Amino acid sequence: MSDLSLITKYFPNLTETQIAQFGQLQELYRFWNSQINVVSRQDIENLYEKHILHSLGIAKVTKFKPGTEIMDVGTGGGFPGIPLAIMFPDCQFHLVDSIGKKIKVVTEVSQALGLKNLTAQHERAENVASDFDFIVSRAVTRLKPFYGWVKDKVTRNQFNDLKNGILYLKGGDLTEELEEYGGKYRLYDLADHFSEEFFETKKVVYVPF
Repeated sequence: MSDLSLITKYFPNLTETQIAQFGQLQELYRFWNSQINVVSRQDIENLYEKHILHSLGIAKVTKFKPGTEIMDVGTGGGFPGIPLAIMFPDCQFHLVDSIGKKIKVVTEVSQALGLKNLTAQHERAENVASDFDFIVSRAVTRLKPFYGWVKDKVTRNQFNDLKNGILYLKGGDLTEELEEYGGKYRLYDLADHFSEEFFETKKVVYVPF
């Protein structure tokens, strides 16, 4: 399964609007990727598994409450931010990347989808002026420097079931990286939620603030 049915399999309660938006992603990314390469050529064929479903792993860890504000750092072509913005239409997402052409793709895709809850900014995370309930990201760098970039960007006002913090999509053996970081964290195995082989070593690292 490398198409939309992979998403509806794990998230059966989507609205018609959400299904339509997820359904548009393949063609939108195929088009924009041919202009500005944001996803590897090979991965375009596996977009629903390796990018969209992977991004939605965060939605298996926590359900953001309406009004939650989330920043996606180093979003690249919009992952995990765009799938999460579709999944949580009552939350606000701010996607940042230091590479301007990637933010152009994010802007074009989100406009084509009609996402009203997403803003995009060509900026480094540490220079973003606001703060957020959660920081999400996907394997941008090691956790210790990443924590340094965003530690001042998390608000202390708590209203979600999960305490505010970082939700970081990572893969492989994280032992050394987590030792280097040295702070509090919790690991969630995506293999507990998704049966595809791709997710065997994939995790969400949660860092509470």
